[in-house]
Amino acid sequence: MAYINAIVRFILMVFIEGIHMTRALRSGGESTAYQKKKLSPLASFKRHTELYWQLWLLAAPALIFVLVFAYIPMWGIQLAFREFDPDKGLTGGQWVGFSYFEKFFNSPLFGEIMGNTIRISLWTLVMGFIAPIILALLINQISSPKIKGFVQTITYMPHFISVVVIVSMINIFLTPKTGILGQFFGDTSILGDTHVITAVYWISEIWQHVGWNSIIYLAALSSVDTSLYEAAKIDGAGRFQLIRYVDIPAIMPTMTVLLIMSMGSILGVGFDKIFLMQNSLNLPATEVISTYTYKIGILNSQFSYSTAIGLFNTVVNFLFLIVANFISKKATKSSIF
Repeated sequence: MAYINAIVRFILMVFIEGIHMTRALRSGGESTAYQKKKLSPLASFKRHTELYWQLWLLAAPALIFVLVFAYIPMWGIQLAFREFDPDKGLTGGQWVGFSYFEKFFNSPLFGEIMGNTIRISLWTLVMGFIAPIILALLINQISSPKIKGFVQTITYMPHFISVVVIVSMINIFLTPKTGILGQFFGDTSILGDTHVITAVYWISEIWQHVGWNSIIYLAALSSVDTSLYEAAKIDGAGRFQLIRYVDIPAIMPTMTVLLIMSMGSILGVGFDKIFLMQNSLNLPATEVISTYTYKIGILNSQFSYSTAIGLFNTVVNFLFLIVANFISKKATKSSIF
């Protein structure tokens, strides 16, 4: 499913960029009088279709996918405000307003769940944002194409390992006394320590995805004009000066956009990995919104309650995205919308 979402995002990105490029190319050949001529909505739609029908045809599968699997299911959001009744369906239950939200906010587990979610998310967000940038800058300094390709391949490979396999490796490596890493901690169970489990999560998360996430920065660095490096070297700049004054400014817009997008998942701790890492010892530090929603909604069949929690999570993430985009637009003139 993750790869399907990536393909959909790529198609939509090509679609949007294609419209911008086509509009720029065609506007250069059109007369000023024609550009200023006001068209009726029907004529404007007809002209738009004639110009961009190939792009709309390309984007049609992605748009249909988003419509079917993203927008139509939003009809079920109202379940957060109704008491679910299997006989009456999503819209037939009794309207209860914000009672399920109040139930979640007044729950004794609310503070613990939010604290765990924010702590794990922030560590993963901050370290997962910095590590790919550092890796991309270091790889870009490798002059040998063979060595650079080898390093890139090695760092990309963990991204394609299943989450189940990753968690199994973590359990084996951190087994007390016998594990490759666990033997250095004696009888202490690292996975059972509530103070260490967060570090284990974000370190393993970075190790798995740092190479893959650095691709976009390497692509941005590859577009830097080589004359800038030559001019900097003539002026006596070393490697660190090249990174500071040439590489970092070149990838700054990319960094800004990716940071804004990451802020949209500030409370979005992945369910599968953290759920597989949970045990009775570390549960007070690993119970997050996604795992709590699963246990409440699926295991206990409290569908309305779990929907309210999920909607709260989505709204908070959306607000973080809007605020981050607004601050970036004011401070750096870079934004995603």
